[in-house]
Amino acid sequence: MFVLFEEAGKYLGGRVLSEAESSAQVELETGKRVKVKGANIVLRFEKPSPAELIAEGRALAATVDLDLAWEFAPEGEFAFDELAAEYFQARPTLAQQAAALLALFEAPHYFRRAGKGRFKKAPAEIIQQALAAIEKKKLVQAQITEWAGQLAAGECPAPVREQLFKILFKPDKNAPEYKAVVDAARATQRPPLELLKRAGAIDSAYQFHWRRFLFENFPKGTGFPALQAPAIADELPLAAVQAFSIDDSQTTEIDDALSVQGLGSGTVVVGIHIAAPGLALVPGSAIDQVARTRMSTVYMPGHKITMLPDHVVEAYTLQEGRDCPAVSLYATFDEETLALKGTETRLERVPIVANLRHDQLDAVIGQEWLEDASFGAADTPAMLAPLRAPLSFLFRLAKQLKAQREVVRGKPENFSRPDYTFRLVGHDGEPTGNEEVQIGTRRRGAPLDLIVSEAMILANSSWGGWLGELGVPGLYRSQASLAPGIKVRMGTRALPHAGLGVKSYAWSTSPLRRYTDLVNQWQIIAAARHGKTAALAAPFKPKDADLFSILSGFDAAYSTYNGHQGGMERFWTLKYLQQQGITELEATLIKDLPNGALVRADTLPLVFEVAGTQGLQRGARVRVRLGEIDEIALDVHGTVIERLDTASADAQAEDESGEDEEEVAGPIAIAVDLADSEAAAENTPA
Repeated sequence: MFVLFEEAGKYLGGRVLSEAESSAQVELETGKRVKVKGANIVLRFEKPSPAELIAEGRALAATVDLDLAWEFAPEGEFAFDELAAEYFQARPTLAQQAAALLALFEAPHYFRRAGKGRFKKAPAEIIQQALAAIEKKKLVQAQITEWAGQLAAGECPAPVREQLFKILFKPDKNAPEYKAVVDAARATQRPPLELLKRAGAIDSAYQFHWRRFLFENFPKGTGFPALQAPAIADELPLAAVQAFSIDDSQTTEIDDALSVQGLGSGTVVVGIHIAAPGLALVPGSAIDQVARTRMSTVYMPGHKITMLPDHVVEAYTLQEGRDCPAVSLYATFDEETLALKGTETRLERVPIVANLRHDQLDAVIGQEWLEDASFGAADTPAMLAPLRAPLSFLFRLAKQLKAQREVVRGKPENFSRPDYTFRLVGHDGEPTGNEEVQIGTRRRGAPLDLIVSEAMILANSSWGGWLGELGVPGLYRSQASLAPGIKVRMGTRALPHAGLGVKSYAWSTSPLRRYTDLVNQWQIIAAARHGKTAALAAPFKPKDADLFSILSGFDAAYSTYNGHQGGMERFWTLKYLQQQGITELEATLIKDLPNGALVRADTLPLVFEVAGTQGLQRGARVRVRLGEIDEIALDVHGTVIERLDTASADAQAEDESGEDEEEVAGPIAIAVDLADSEAAAENTPA
């Protein structure tokens, strides 16, 4: 005897081996034996075979007019054989009974399941809604099929183009645009990104990277709401200094300036003056909410997205010719020994006499110009004459401060590689990606850089230590040691920074472009106003949950922004190779890989994979022939064609520096999963 029974949402058939009161042992056609509850058995028969019966019943079920069957079906609950008697004939055949069972079972929008083999008519209004939904689904599937065909033929439908970044990076896997890409990629056996490129969905590599960044980080755009920069209400004293800033020509957010007093007196006071938006802005205000959402200014060659609106920056930036509100750190030094005697923090207005631009002055203000008063350059601007003595002292001090930090570090800081600068020729406004790019170099640790960096390290470490002494929490950067794998971390406690060689380090010198610095400035202002009771008056208290939230949010945003900046610099470097027709580069091997190695170009900011490095060690210099450039993946590979020399001492020093290596860009990780299948979903048993 054979039986037809329900198991796990579908109907199976098999031969009965044995039967008890409430169950039976049944052998399936596959040879598998299963125990079936008696209540699950809906048909018993001698012939034909279960497979033949199910096949015949399914074919006959396909001919059932569901509307007519619904009309014939009894009111209330009924069994499938009752409907078979009404629809087919008074004494339905076994195949007709099976057909009725399968037709009812597979039409849940017409018939609700009320038990094993039992059903109930669905209300008429529900049927109409279900039929409308089914028709809509058919239309959507037809649209998916049409779009997939267009993509496969190399044409991108407008809806897919409009949803490009959502499809690739944050997809709704039920959306027809996404399903069309999946179906087309599967049909053509092409990776989704390649498929979309071929179909013309990506017409500009630069715009692809730029718009992807905006999609993920600025979904509402980069514009600002209407905001009014509040005035600083404090009556601030005017500092008796002549301060000057040192930045590049593109800098509009001038956060810091320097001053020097007392030269020739034996005691010199160096002023480090920081723009003071914290004196006007308050936590929770509209401008603060904007700054906290952005967390930092985003930099990239030829463009930037500022943390604050331009008119707000203009209100607090340290513009030359103005007396600007500032939070000032005054550090007193012995003029001969350069020993630090003490520091003091003041809230004041500072006269800014000059905004120096190092990209215009690096060629003039060199080490010899700073160390030899008799040395002169024919093209020295007249504005530098009154600043030469202060700059010379600051350079001497910077070298001393750096040397002191290196003693704490245990080894010198390594500046074996230059800083690269990017200039887009004739660029005005947002880049298009087609501009001519010029890549220049600036020696890391150049005199003006050293002056500014050491002054800022002094301010950040001094203020960080001061907040710690007063019990006022801040946002700190720390590094436990220079051991491999020990990275810089952010926290709310004053801890040593081994990489810089200081006891504590709290970013505080860029409040117009980093939110951490604005937060720390609020804390420093409270310390300046209230002294030992500052912990009670500061906006953020110890173990403040809001402070931890800011820390984690900034850490994530800053990492993302740096990644975008690095990616855009890599894009323009690859563009430079194309524009200059460069097909070969000299490079240094920096890391072994299973099938080659990573190399760093000697004269460009580029790290990439190469083949043909057998027998070469880290630090070996090679000539590399470049392969095809992929502007979407930001990738290029090469092949070693000549060995130039063996591992160098400089490379070994770099190996010991503890600096992080750049990551080589590779294929972009997208969220399109070709395992997604509409057909698979439809064939899943109910």
